[in-house]
Amino acid sequence: MNEYTFPQGFLWGAATAAHQVEGNNINSESWVLEHLPNTIYAEPSGDACDHYHRYPADIALLAELGFNAYRFSIEWARIEPEEGEFSYAALEHYRRMLATCHEHGLQPVVTFHHFTSPRWLIRAGGWLDAKTPDRFARYCERAARHLGDLIGAACTFNEPNLPMILAKILPFSPQEGPFWQSAAEAFGVAPERLGLFQFVTQPQMRELIFAAHRRAYDALHAGPGNFPVGLTLALIDIQTGPDGEHKAAEFRRDMAEVYLEQLRSDDFVGVQTYARMVVGPEGVIPPGAEVEKNQMGEEYYPEALGGTLRHAAAVAGIPIIVTENGLASTDDTRRVEYFRRALRYVANALADGIDVRGYFAWSALDNFEWVSGYTPKFGIIAVDRATQARTPKPSAHWLGAVARANHCRFE
Repeated sequence: MNEYTFPQGFLWGAATAAHQVEGNNINSESWVLEHLPNTIYAEPSGDACDHYHRYPADIALLAELGFNAYRFSIEWARIEPEEGEFSYAALEHYRRMLATCHEHGLQPVVTFHHFTSPRWLIRAGGWLDAKTPDRFARYCERAARHLGDLIGAACTFNEPNLPMILAKILPFSPQEGPFWQSAAEAFGVAPERLGLFQFVTQPQMRELIFAAHRRAYDALHAGPGNFPVGLTLALIDIQTGPDGEHKAAEFRRDMAEVYLEQLRSDDFVGVQTYARMVVGPEGVIPPGAEVEKNQMGEEYYPEALGGTLRHAAAVAGIPIIVTENGLASTDDTRRVEYFRRALRYVANALADGIDVRGYFAWSALDNFEWVSGYTPKFGIIAVDRATQARTPKPSAHWLGAVARANHCRFE
């Protein structure tokens, strides 16, 4: 296949997350973690990209580039800064963001929880507390009541399987060492009760997150508007190395299938893929020194998206939106090539009857990449952090042109 015209209504966009771009999200637990004396974060988020104030120009720029959708998250810590205390001003802010998307012809895809939680929630036990599903559903109901008529699609959670992936690939555990102890002290909880969404691997947390997802799914559908609801998963293309069949199957089960199986009654699943993982009998086989890698140390392998799309379709059996896909690199020519090769596999999946409904690049802006700080450059739009000036990269123009044409040439 050398070229492909995508289905009518296919979503083309770029994605951000509130904490990574808005700036000064001081009521969130991540703000606390970034400022601990023993933090594992490379630097604090600070002003980030000041997207909280600059969203009108950023949204207009995405539309000008050719995109027809924008995925972003709303921040629970702004909307409910203390338990039961909802901010009308914050809700109105996000309503203006949604209205701006519509003014520019962009379908808004809204994530209700993209890793960050209010400080008060963590003090109450966070994602290890039995009351959290009800708390999350209450927040979703209140936000949807104010925003639902303008939402195009909703993701309840972003990557609830990430802790399981990190446990497989990180050379250390954040729960071992002074960072975890300092964090527990900062929130006034015992270390074993520190329910941080991004880091905890206990099965209890997964069960609570899915209980929260189910209640939020019902709450979002019960409110105003008529939009599909799902969640997103971090899916790595797990490939089998020599004698690695058993271990690879175990990894697929733990990191993907136990989550995908829970989504079979959802409206869609968001697939978020960056690389592959080769698994041998002892676990992950790291890419060799001669292999091209991204800034996160992963193998440059755009074809990974093909494997994860097919795995998600086979296990979940529901429509798919590629809610994140992209490259951390300072070489934008490699990003263009990454998009081109990944989109070939999206086209192949569509041609084979897999129901893929959209493709979102991660990320719209060079932003705050959690523990890695501002070093990784995922953005299709560069941000000068001294002046906050935006400069679209060639990859933004290339992908925007594909979006505008709804057509891609692969060679």
